[in-house]
Amino acid sequence: MIRTARAAITLTLLLAGSALAQQTPPANQPATPSATQPATPPPAPPPVDFSKVEIKTTDLGDGVYMLEGAGGNITVALGTSGIIMVDGQYAPLHDKIKAAIAAVSNLPIKYLINTHYHGDHTGGNEGFAKDGATIVAQVHVKNRLAAGTTNGLTGVKTPPAPPGALPTDTYEVFSKVRLPGRVADLKHIRNAHTDGDTYVWFKTANVLATGDTFTNGRYPNIDFANGGNIKGMIAAADVYLKLTNAKSRIVPGHGPIADKAALVEYRTMLVTARDRMAALVKDGKSEADVVAAEPFADLDKKWAPTELASTNFIRVVYNSLAKPAEEKKSLLKRLLKRS
Repeated sequence: MIRTARAAITLTLLLAGSALAQQTPPANQPATPSATQPATPPPAPPPVDFSKVEIKTTDLGDGVYMLEGAGGNITVALGTSGIIMVDGQYAPLHDKIKAAIAAVSNLPIKYLINTHYHGDHTGGNEGFAKDGATIVAQVHVKNRLAAGTTNGLTGVKTPPAPPGALPTDTYEVFSKVRLPGRVADLKHIRNAHTDGDTYVWFKTANVLATGDTFTNGRYPNIDFANGGNIKGMIAAADVYLKLTNAKSRIVPGHGPIADKAALVEYRTMLVTARDRMAALVKDGKSEADVVAAEPFADLDKKWAPTELASTNFIRVVYNSLAKPAEEKKSLLKRLLKRS
């Protein structure tokens, strides 16, 4: 089944590349999709029925909780006078999330930290900002939200976020969020899941919130069109392994609560994927070639819940390695022409 689906995707990619090589469409007509985008994008998943979403709360100890609903996981850390929240899922879930937090504390939410710009993590920004929370993020998150973005796999465009949803407190490399009785250390991981990733370390609670630089038990998305790269994902895992210990609780961007052993297994998978794909890129393979080759077939059993997840991971790893290599070659050619 997986092999059949991949064969169809491979044919689509090859035909798209061939069409581009043979013709250039008129300016008033859309270009034929490139080899990095299927000619016929896969059907969009059905919309989430937010009325049926339930928020699950897990007590991590020391006044820190993980909330699961729809979208990215949320971390909630209580101080003595207020709450620090990490990620806010989707806007329609604002009231349900707020009620789940109120069930563990009636303190106000003072800060909402965005781990990156994707809507399943930042959709709650505007609602919680109206409630009085300060939205905190790495500066690239604000820039991406303000400008709008394009999905590198599908070509789907996300319009700019409304001004009220933009972070108002931004940082470049490192920051701290302080409340009486609670401190959160924020650190930027360069070019990993996106170009604006933040991990949040609650040292006294021994809890780490990673955003989508770590997804437990499934392949991650690597947003190569907006600064993501598998090398940065591995670098993030290395940082987390140095920071945590056997008793640490790790809140992934998606998936169940994790420990250090799960993180070790995740890093091993990423390194295996990088090394296999790097060899294919070095051999000059196209995206269609690598999709057909199924280089991660043995990994799929554990990490790919669907055929699409399997194929998409091949594509994002390929593009995160092949695109920078092509850019370097182009730069070298330009420098040689000038000399």
